Amino acid sequence: MKKILHISKYYPPYHGGIEDVCFNIVQALKREYIQKVICFNDSSNSILSEVDGVEVMRASIICEVASQPVSFSFYSLLKKYIKVFEPDIVHLHVPNPLACVYLLQCLPSAVKLILHWHSDIIAQKSLYKLFVPIEKKILERADKILVTSPQYLDYSVPLFHYRNKAVIIPNMVSLNKLQLKGCEEEIDELRAIVCKKRKIVFFMGRHVPYKGIEYLIEAEKYISSDCIILIAGSGPLTEELKKNSHSDRIKFIGRIPDKDIKIYMGAADVFAFPSVTKNEAFGVVLAEAMYCRAVPVTFTIKGSGVNWVSVKDETGLEVENRNAEAFGKAIDLLLIDDKLRIDLAENAHKRVVDMFTIDTVQECLQKVYM
Repeated sequence: MKKILHISKYYPPYHGGIEDVCFNIVQALKREYIQKVICFNDSSNSILSEVDGVEVMRASIICEVASQPVSFSFYSLLKKYIKVFEPDIVHLHVPNPLACVYLLQCLPSAVKLILHWHSDIIAQKSLYKLFVPIEKKILERADKILVTSPQYLDYSVPLFHYRNKAVIIPNMVSLNKLQLKGCEEEIDELRAIVCKKRKIVFFMGRHVPYKGIEYLIEAEKYISSDCIILIAGSGPLTEELKKNSHSDRIKFIGRIPDKDIKIYMGAADVFAFPSVTKNEAFGVVLAEAMYCRAVPVTFTIKGSGVNWVSVKDETGLEVENRNAEAFGKAIDLLLIDDKLRIDLAENAHKRVVDMFTIDTVQECLQKVYM
């Protein structure tokens, strides 16, 4: 059996889009490959653990700068793992600048490098200029570059000269995590007790600028239908968003336990996804909501895979970027027109089943690893 060393920024139980994708890939390939994971810890200790039968080494960090964990121990641990484990393939999830720097120093030429390109570096523009030479070297070293959507590949400047290496591998959702059978009573209880049988507009995600939550709050005044807007998650903007929210229809409900996510998505009529920049490269949570038949409303984001995951007027509604009025009216249309909402919900569910499940993505990954 071939051996794969996965390198992620963090790894579950730490939550994040890249982390969930890495975890899903590891789970999908457990039977066919011997796998280990190395990532950063979120503390000053290095910890060796096991997650669902796979060894995970979490390297100690001293701080985090511009979303990058800083760790000196990561290099020595990575070097040791490559020497002792002797992987046939290294699967590196990026952006992760420090891991790129370290890997270029210790990766043998005979080891195949798969670069999983989740997004360009967008926010840290000044620091990014310093990283560009390293980025070019890691792209040149890569045997294959996995990109999560055709749109992202088309508009990514760093990937322009490496398109011949690119393979479209969409992110996947775990259907086990989203199985709604047997949850009907809990869904009905949420609708009856928490939402008093009003239709539900649901948002879930980190409260950071690119998520565009302020546009959802602004959109509320353009929704004439009786509904409740549930905003789940937390982040650096939470308190500011709460201060700017003046409607009793908007409820901030904090972080939802993993086991309850499908309950909220299953209860939701509309999934509000107001991200505004290509920092939102794909939207795993968007695909999860679509699987649960919560119909998405999105903004048009040039160069993002969001508008490939959900297809305009086929699986959801899409409006001009940052246009809060149009966003609110699109939500209102879905709340008013039950037939439209149900038709889009079924299309959304089918698209996820056909394109974004572990089974469909697994076959593509195995071809890349050959």
